[in-house]
Amino acid sequence: MMRTASLPAVDPEALLPPGDAALRAAMLGWREALARERRMAANTVEAYERDLRQFLIHRAARSGTPTIAGLIALKPRDLRAFMAARRAEGIGGRSLMRMLAGLRSFARFLEREGHGSVAALGAVRSPKVERRLPRPLPISAALAMTAPETRPDDDRAPWVLARDAAVIALLYGSGLRISEALGLAARDAPLPGTDEVRVTGKGGKVRAVPVLPAVAEAVAAYLSSCPHALDPEGPLFVGVRGGPLSPRVVQYAVCALRGALGLPESATPHALRHSFATHLLARRGELRAIQELLGHASLSTTQIYTKVDAARLMSAFEDAHPRARRLPPSEPASARSETVDAEQSSSVRSGYAVRQDRPVERRNA
Repeated sequence: MMRTASLPAVDPEALLPPGDAALRAAMLGWREALARERRMAANTVEAYERDLRQFLIHRAARSGTPTIAGLIALKPRDLRAFMAARRAEGIGGRSLMRMLAGLRSFARFLEREGHGSVAALGAVRSPKVERRLPRPLPISAALAMTAPETRPDDDRAPWVLARDAAVIALLYGSGLRISEALGLAARDAPLPGTDEVRVTGKGGKVRAVPVLPAVAEAVAAYLSSCPHALDPEGPLFVGVRGGPLSPRVVQYAVCALRGALGLPESATPHALRHSFATHLLARRGELRAIQELLGHASLSTTQIYTKVDAARLMSAFEDAHPRARRLPPSEPASARSETVDAEQSSSVRSGYAVRQDRPVERRNA
């Protein structure tokens, strides 16, 4: 008779964050305050808690069991040492900036509870992080991804393909985040005849977004073919077994579309939201209105799309304007002379006079 190996017992204390009982209790209270009072997203709360845990592990390895009094007495060099250690592990500037934000949040909670202030956090600057521009898709690529006839994976059930098409249509047609689209309840399904739908964004903020006829039709096609009886209070989009749809499934569907359409790696579900904003701005959409549609708390967050549009326009200018194109360095002077002569004769024929005594210059807009 074979003996089954017994699993080693897990010490419950090993699963708890480093620190004494008072510090652990403060961490639990802080977590609840983030989720209930500040209404932070679950992913943000989890990231903040993870960063604080890593900092406490770092402190425990150097100074023993962390305590609230020990955190209050921190020196700037202690925080810089932790940041340097994280840098050595390959952690980027954005993650370090979030880590400091989490530590400051916990420090504010301790101060509010009457434990004192962590003065060292005020003496440490956040790392400088260059803000990357969003990478939207061209209009043709975004439309191809949302087209009902685009089916890169015919092996899956038709209702699953219709479901994925409806989610992707909401991401581009209404500018939703994945979490917002998957957070819709069945009772709020944007069906034909619906002009808008209310979604819950970051921080629990509710906003109304428009529903295009094509988006409503995609949702209706999914509902008509879905084999599961949806609970009106439950999620609108469900998985194969009828449970809530995972964001990873949507990412997989977009990845399959990306491969079928030959799109770059930057063609992600969130890129469809970026495309929604950039294409609206390119059609002279008002910036404040786009801010409202996206659910941005600050206008400065939305203004990043003006830089994207400016870069796109400059690129189009460089490619299309005859006076903006650079000639290859290997092109001989005679070829440049012939090009200038051809441009001048063409301009004269078109009714535009070109002065012969002034060299042709390339101007940068």
